[in-house]
Amino acid sequence: MTALTDNATSTTAVDVATQRDIEQFLFTEADLLDDWKFREWLTLLDSEVHYWAPVRDNRFWRDRKKEIAAPSGSAYFDETFVDLRQRVDRIFTQMAWAENPPSRTRHLLSNIRVRETDDPTAWDVESSFYLHRTRTERDHDWIVGKRYDTIVRADNEWGFALRKRTVLFDVSTLLIKNLSQFY
Repeated sequence: MTALTDNATSTTAVDVATQRDIEQFLFTEADLLDDWKFREWLTLLDSEVHYWAPVRDNRFWRDRKKEIAAPSGSAYFDETFVDLRQRVDRIFTQMAWAENPPSRTRHLLSNIRVRETDDPTAWDVESSFYLHRTRTERDHDWIVGKRYDTIVRADNEWGFALRKRTVLFDVSTLLIKNLSQFY
């Protein structure tokens, strides 16, 4: 258990159709990111989205609940919709040197668990991710972790929107050259 999972609002799994629909939404998101369709990706986000990756420490067993930084603590990123839109806009200025030449990525998701919440139009979604990124002949990154999302019903093409994402990397120190990717 971590601080992120201790506060789960529900352990009730959803029906198969809802599980499938939310999985398809997440797979669409992964495809948009891999295809560099970042502006389209923004349409999957709720206007109130919170996109956060807390720093993780290596702790002794007795202190393991303190391994994840508090919301007021250190984070790799802590962004709103406006922040994410600015990142996307910057990529297309061709002044984002971390993405010139552009990365080639593959987002893989597994162990997707969808749970009901107190709000019948929102779901807590937990998933594992593997992101493989290459840029040049020698730049290869493998980034692995867990995502904790809140997905809400939305009036858009997909019927859902991402309201909250917490990205928990499996390492305490990211050995990558930049954080230009979306997870």
